[in-house]
Amino acid sequence: MRPSVKRRRDLPLVYSCSGCSSAAQMTNWIAVQLDRRGIAEMSCIAGVGGDVPSLVRKARGDRSVVAVDGCVLQCARNCLARHGVTPAVHHLLSDDGVRKRPGEDFDPEQAERVLGGLIERIREGTRGVPEPAEPAEPATESVGR
Repeated sequence: MRPSVKRRRDLPLVYSCSGCSSAAQMTNWIAVQLDRRGIAEMSCIAGVGGDVPSLVRKARGDRSVVAVDGCVLQCARNCLARHGVTPAVHHLLSDDGVRKRPGEDFDPEQAERVLGGLIERIREGTRGVPEPAEPAEPATESVGR
């Protein structure tokens, strides 16, 4: 149940660090789930960090922004800050006890718990967030287990 194109423009934007560790890959999965469930529209943090004009304009627009980072390096938040964008919600997975493990997959059950908590934070910290749709795919399939 994806929102219509017009309705997607009303959703907050979500950016994830999407790095190489298990925690960073969990941020990517979480952002994809928020997008697929119609909670937020995922956008490209690499494009913002790489100064791609259209993606910087999108990030600087009038929509609420959610940043999801896997560790204390806060790469997504820092890419946004370079362009004067302050997220309405910044979620740091290490605050949820998620450990950064290079070369490993993330824990799908932990990812579901973190996602549930983040959805509540988004509802509290942004405007007009709809009820979530069913997941597009189970977490276990997205990590190859």
